[in-house]
Amino acid sequence: MTHHHPEFEEPLEPEQVAEAEVADVRRKLPRALTPFHTPAYRKLAVALVLTVFAWGIWVVALVWEVIRLDGSTGDLSLVSAANAIGMVIPVLFAGAVADRIPQKLILIAVATVQASCMVIAAILSLTDLASIPFLVGLALVYGCATSFYYPAYSAWLPALVPEQDLLAVNGFEGMVRPTIGQALGPAFAGFLVGAASSGWGMLVAAAAAFGALAALFPVPLTPVRRDLAAQVSSHPVRSALVDIREGFGYMVRTPWLLATLLFASLMTLFIMGPIEVLVPFHIKDHLGGDAGDHALVLAAFGIGGAVASMAIASFPMPRRYLTVMNLSWGLGCLPLAFIGIADSVWIIVPLALVLGAMFSGPMVIWGTLLQRRVPSHMLGRVSSLDFFVSISLMPVSMALAGPVSELIGMQETFLLAGTLPMVIAVIAIVWARLPADEVAHPLD
Repeated sequence: MTHHHPEFEEPLEPEQVAEAEVADVRRKLPRALTPFHTPAYRKLAVALVLTVFAWGIWVVALVWEVIRLDGSTGDLSLVSAANAIGMVIPVLFAGAVADRIPQKLILIAVATVQASCMVIAAILSLTDLASIPFLVGLALVYGCATSFYYPAYSAWLPALVPEQDLLAVNGFEGMVRPTIGQALGPAFAGFLVGAASSGWGMLVAAAAAFGALAALFPVPLTPVRRDLAAQVSSHPVRSALVDIREGFGYMVRTPWLLATLLFASLMTLFIMGPIEVLVPFHIKDHLGGDAGDHALVLAAFGIGGAVASMAIASFPMPRRYLTVMNLSWGLGCLPLAFIGIADSVWIIVPLALVLGAMFSGPMVIWGTLLQRRVPSHMLGRVSSLDFFVSISLMPVSMALAGPVSELIGMQETFLLAGTLPMVIAVIAIVWARLPADEVAHPLD
């Protein structure tokens, strides 16, 4: 039998002691909270929360500024469309930029532009100099800045946190967006606009955006994880186009990525219109509900998404991550079929809760999957493709929802939206041989 005598053991080096202490703290923390032991991520998380909070206030204040100016629904649509167009137009270029310029610099530039738009809008409102054309222009600029955020943020995370923490990081983001951006921010904005004015709401949004900017500065500047030596002499525009083409090429050559993006784009086409357009009309026209009932349904959707995101972040990556993710999205659309035949708002509320959970939960897996399986030098471009798919078909879906429901009926439209994604999910899984792929590339 061997006896260990502490006095004869070699002392640990300071670096080993520090690593042991970090590992001990990590073991004591819940899995969903382990990323917050990384100082750089704590600062980035503060910036994320403030950015989303500012956005939640800005969206509501902008709407009420249009109303204050006696704008019509057409004017409000024009302002909203300008923001959406701004996000779509440069998004693929934004991915190329995220793979070429340190992501911290990009996020600082984005935060600066967004905060500046809010300050300008607030000053124009408080001095009674605002006009619809000014708001359209500011919304367009704000949208363009936003398109650069997601690719840079997604590409930066793997350089700041350990690989095993990426699932928890994406779960936290999935929790922040519905709770802060879709609930707390808009609620606070409603209070501000009611108590003061839309201009003051924009000013507070600007303060939060500048707070996000301040939180970004202490985060370490990490180099781009890519060798750019070969592109130094290239023309910048031509080089960016080559980068975008390489991103498309990688997507086409990668079955799991292509299949999931195609499925996600079709799912967006089928479900976003019914959720955004048909649900409020169903509540008003068929169930005799009002705006408060619609808000309750939206709150349930957001709560479901937040809870599911943190739940996914609290467990290891599923071994069958591609199958679980795609089937969850497909099955998660089924509540829409039941919403179409619901005869009470109180039936729609739990269905919306499940819908939100099944929509946002797999997003945590998806974000982590991109960050762990896409090559680091390609991550910005692939993230921009993902963002492009997410937003490009939303306006199309919303434009089609009304005419389709009038043509075939609202219940039938909800039925198609709830069932077709499941069929497409199964086709994507079988066609791209996702079960074999996930076994060959384990992430648990």
